Amino acid sequence: MSEYQYYEFVAIDRPLTAAEQAELRAVSTRGRISASSFVNTYEWGDLKADPRDWMRRYFDAHLYLANWGTRRIMLRLPKSLLDPALAATYGVSSSATGEHVILDLHSENEDGDEEWWEDEDALASIVPVRAELAAGDTRLLYLAWLLCVQNQELDEDSLEPAIPPGLAQLSGPLRSLASFLRLDEDLLETAAQASAPLTTKAPSAAALATWVKQLPAADKDEAIVRLLRGDGVHLRAELLRRYGSGTATEPAGGERTVGELLAGAETLWTARQQRKAVRNAAEQARREAAAAAAREQRLDDLAADPERAWQRVAELIATKKPKEYDTAVALLTDLKALSERDGQRKTFRGRIHQLRQEHARKPSLLDRLERAGLYVSTVS
Repeated sequence: MSEYQYYEFVAIDRPLTAAEQAELRAVSTRGRISASSFVNTYEWGDLKADPRDWMRRYFDAHLYLANWGTRRIMLRLPKSLLDPALAATYGVSSSATGEHVILDLHSENEDGDEEWWEDEDALASIVPVRAELAAGDTRLLYLAWLLCVQNQELDEDSLEPAIPPGLAQLSGPLRSLASFLRLDEDLLETAAQASAPLTTKAPSAAALATWVKQLPAADKDEAIVRLLRGDGVHLRAELLRRYGSGTATEPAGGERTVGELLAGAETLWTARQQRKAVRNAAEQARREAAAAAAREQRLDDLAADPERAWQRVAELIATKKPKEYDTAVALLTDLKALSERDGQRKTFRGRIHQLRQEHARKPSLLDRLERAGLYVSTVS
């Protein structure tokens, strides 16, 4: 199997300069490079750069996909919007630069049953989680911790971190992230059982006006200067977090252990498999009943004029075509069932024996008769 790797990087907070784009081009002559992104695929080679270095220097989001099962998402946020200590409490793999925190999430699949993603849509469907995290939504961090639980990277007696509200009400981007990283649905459902409902309320214009009037003049001046200097990309998120308009329900303290979460997920999985088995059995019974009814109808139709059916068999065999042989054998199978139902088995065996003698020089037909259980050597 040939290798396939997909790399995508996106610059969100600021566009890449012409000089930075030239630096990327020096690394990759085939990559699709713009002021906001780098995209390239590799089938025999690999990216001649460290994605972590590119995240430090150029980009705010990165997605990597390989056909042997590796998936990776990296997100870069300013420290003003994500405290490195908070990421650490969730055990998220991260690194800090002078001004940023870079989250690094991995998923490996060693089973070989890789479910492929559409490359062009993958990162676009996930990257809004960065804005959600910047606005104070910590569900992404909890999902990253849950992925560590799934990968058995934690001791079973370890306690879970603070449980953010809304785990049962994931946004579209968070669902895409969970799916991309192959987060187990039963484990997520178990975790969500202790998560409070997500209640958000956008502040009214009057409430914001009142709050702004109470801000110190120095803070207002700083905000305006940042906007005029073009440094206001995250200013809205910072001010809203300061206002306190994020989730109305604070994260609950985790009381469950890793082992309890895994056991709960196993219970859900077992119950789901049992329900699936019941549904499959009912569907199988339905199909078998429908097939039996259809077969009985065919036999009734044959019973009305069995000689016409034998004549049809002769016509099909006379064509000497393999496909028509198959149709003849299917019809003979129904004639055999009719003979068993109506107590004419000996008569049927005699006619099959006669048919074999008539077509003894047709080995392809005889082989089909034998494989269908219609071959007899003697009549008894």
